[in-house]
Amino acid sequence: GVRSSRKKDSFFKRYTAKAFYKTMKLIGTEIVPNHSQYRLMSRRAIEAFSAYGEVNLFLPALIPLLGFKSSIVYHERTKRHAGKTKYSFGKLFSLAIQAITSFSLAPIRLITGVGVLFLFVAFGIAAYMIMQAIAGDVAKWLWLLFSIWVIGATVVMSIGVVGEYVGKTYGETKRRPRYYISESLMDIR
Repeated sequence: GVRSSRKKDSFFKRYTAKAFYKTMKLIGTEIVPNHSQYRLMSRRAIEAFSAYGEVNLFLPALIPLLGFKSSIVYHERTKRHAGKTKYSFGKLFSLAIQAITSFSLAPIRLITGVGVLFLFVAFGIAAYMIMQAIAGDVAKWLWLLFSIWVIGATVVMSIGVVGEYVGKTYGETKRRPRYYISESLMDIR
């Protein structure tokens, strides 16, 4: 089930949802925008899904991984008549972080990229220091600035590298099935 529109949502909720779906697409996760948790699944799809041993399940991104044929049924979400949603902004934010980190190493790679950016800033400072040395005298504070940027770059890139290993280990512990056998033909002699 997919919402046909989000007109009844607040401006904030509508645009944070749009940002979430764009982020998921950007990191390479196949997900249907504005989906709901309601779905009709065949017995084969449910059996295939039961092979996923994960505890933190984000269904909207896991179900497409199964690879079965699917279709979308659009529905109009009406205004809630009784009670209030239990999904506060904090819970939705936590769910978004769980979804992003469960399906991609992009946040860790972004950290590594920041470390590389810091290193380029350090190289820029070094180039400026060389120009200052050629012109005359290098200010002592530039040495401190250069040292801070080099150490910062090294630390941030190291965190990124360690994160990459931890992320790969995390991915392996999920033991997600790589494929499903659609049909089996008996060995004919």
